Formats: sequence, C-alpha cells, structure tokens
Amino acid sequence: MKKWLYKSLVVSVAVLTFGMITPKHEIWANFEEENNSNRAFERSDNNHTSSAYQLDEFIVDDYTRPTVESITAAAKEQSYMKFGTRIGPVIENEFETNIFPKIEEAIAFTVDRLGEDKLKNAVISERPSGEYAEKIFHIMDNELNQDIIRFHVRTENRPFDGYYYNFHYHTFEDNFVKHYDLGEIYWSKNTPPKWLS
Repeated sequence: MKKWLYKSLVVSVAVLTFGMITPKHEIWANFEEENNSNRAFERSDNNHTSSAYQLDEFIVDDYTRPTVESITAAAKEQSYMKFGTRIGPVIENEFETNIFPKIEEAIAFTVDRLGEDKLKNAVISERPSGEYAEKIFHIMDNELNQDIIRFHVRTENRPFDGYYYNFHYHTFEDNFVKHYDLGEIYWSKNTPPKWLS
C-alpha cells in the first residue's frame, strides 16, 4: 500500500476514534507485518536495496486527546453521513453557511462550560439514525457513559409551505428537555427522502 494512503488511514482512524485506536494498536501490527513481508519479497525479487522499500515510521502518541477541532471535524463527517447522497448535495451550501457554524459554537461553548477534564473523556457517536429519526450525533462522556450534548434534525411538514429541516440540540444540563435552535433549511413541497439514502 502506498505510504501516504497508509498514513492517511492511520490518522483518520485515530481522529475518528478519539485515540482509542492508535498507530500502536494491535490491528495495525498485523497490517505492518503483511506490508513488511510484501516489501521484503519485492526487494529480493528486484535484487536492490533502494530506500523506497523501507517503511517510514509514523510516530503518534499512544493516546490522542480529543480537541474541539477533532470533535467538530467528526461532527461534520457524521452530519454528511446522515444527509446521504440525496439530501446532502441539495442542502450542503446552506448547512455550511448557516447551520454548521452554530454547531461549532455549541460544541465550543459546551466544552468551555464543562472544562478540559470532561473533554478528555469526550467521544462522538459513530452512526446517525436513518429513516426519519432525528439523531445526527451525540457527544458523550465515555468514562461515565452519559450523553453530554445531542444534535438532532427534525423534518417538519408545514401545510401550504412544504418541508423544512429544523436543526437543534439538547444538553444534559436540563435533562435533554429544551430545544436549542440552530436554524432551518427549506427542502421543498415534495416529501424529502429518508436520511442515509
């Protein structure tokens, strides 16, 4: 496998799992052994010892602490996963301009309120809900196994107006009762497709 592709894969997995799976994790050891044996075969087959066949070391700390930036990057990825290929391209511009900056603010505000100690245990849910369910992603305290903040999008059908996507979030501070509005995006008068489609 190309070195840049391998490094990109390792970094992506480390960021998305908030350091739970790092380059020193056992799943990469098997991958590296296979990669090294392939390189040894190529070297003996070609009868040269070019440095192009040497595996560069990729050094990352055993645990990568989550940051506001890594959480927001994962939040954006989960959002587009929920939108799927049918909704995403239609609402992308409005989402990037009007909604996602407010999601970033809400995440930063929550982290500021909770402090750095809570941030070190923060993880983001890995799968948004499909069909017409609201969940985009949740940020939770992995140590306590409790949600901290939940980001949702509700599909609303307003008679004579059409369908809107209402983006909002809930926090643990009021037991997830209150809706904190992030904004709306108009779809059309036609029934929207299901999430993840």
